[in-house]
Amino acid sequence: MKKTVLIIGLIISSSVFSQVAVGKATLESSSSSLEFGNENRGMVLPWVTDVASVQNAVNGTLVFDLTDKKIKSYQNNSWVDLSIDATGIADSSLQDVLTDGSTVKVAIGTPTATSGILVLEDSNKAMILPKVASPHLNIISPAPGMMVYDTVKKQLAVFNGSVWTFWGE
Repeated sequence: MKKTVLIIGLIISSSVFSQVAVGKATLESSSSSLEFGNENRGMVLPWVTDVASVQNAVNGTLVFDLTDKKIKSYQNNSWVDLSIDATGIADSSLQDVLTDGSTVKVAIGTPTATSGILVLEDSNKAMILPKVASPHLNIISPAPGMMVYDTVKKQLAVFNGSVWTFWGE
């Protein structure tokens, strides 16, 4: 009986499309693999001691680099700074004693990646960032490495521990 239930469960789960909503009940778009609620909260990127320590990075990887307190994106096989301002201050003491778990990963979509903590595997879906009106005014205590979409400026906003940087057209 247990084997039958397991087999039926596997068949059903293989036919379900992977889409996740965090902090909300329904998805805004069928083209998203991951969406966030609209509270005054952001998504905090993984902290790394130095981007040189990130192994097997693929284009599209996002991290917060503790060496120079910047949010970086791996694009065209090199790291690009998304923070601009180098004055970020980040207290990393909570993470300094932790070690990475090589098997601690979550994939949304068909898992193929060899690296990453949260990997969105869909080739035809995107992640919708948390949407916050004027995050520099409405997020009370942003964490270094926080990333949101500013609905007022209609721009990507990233926080490096000291200042917000806005990326637009």
